Amino acid sequence: MPLPGSEAALIGLAALAVVIAQFLWPCAEHVNVMAHEGAHAMTASVLGFPVLGIRLNPDATGETSYFAPAYGLRRVAVSFVGYLGPSAFGLGAAKLIVRGHIIAVLWLSVVFLVLLLLNLAPPSFGFVSVPAAIVVLCVLIRYGSAGLDVVMAYSVAWLLLLSGVRVAVQDGASAGDAATLRTLTRLPRLLWALLWLAVTLEAVLIGGRILLLRG
Repeated sequence: MPLPGSEAALIGLAALAVVIAQFLWPCAEHVNVMAHEGAHAMTASVLGFPVLGIRLNPDATGETSYFAPAYGLRRVAVSFVGYLGPSAFGLGAAKLIVRGHIIAVLWLSVVFLVLLLLNLAPPSFGFVSVPAAIVVLCVLIRYGSAGLDVVMAYSVAWLLLLSGVRVAVQDGASAGDAATLRTLTRLPRLLWALLWLAVTLEAVLIGGRILLLRG
């Protein structure tokens, strides 16, 4: 069952503290980069580009390699979507939660992480971070109480939504994806950074309304 709005808000505040506090942020940042690079890979695959490999680095950066033409709208889409990945996954989790599919959020997170693991290319810190995340989720699903599963599902949704905004602000126009998009489109890097910020903020507003008002 979805939580009352007050309890959902408390979990949201805890997730906000993790995203804001510098000593807590590194773990959350690794979760964010998994969603970021996963979004690149999923979009590339859907648009018909073979994914060659994903690298996740100890400093919570990453790179997704795929075979594609040097230019084109599909290439633009793949480059643009990374910074929206965490927000999109967070919105999806929020929708599942309010529809009562709490455990599905955790299992789908495991499935996503397994797919990410299968697409990692060495050398990659992801061979440490991704299995660790899978183990944590599987232990919670197997041994955690129903109440803990609910809290974890809400935490995943909030963390993805809020981390999307932090990274959009943190990287801004200096983001590597912004440089790629500048090359592909000739549009300024700042424009892409502002688009990412606007969309991730809107995702927090929509996702927050879903989680707090239960739809």
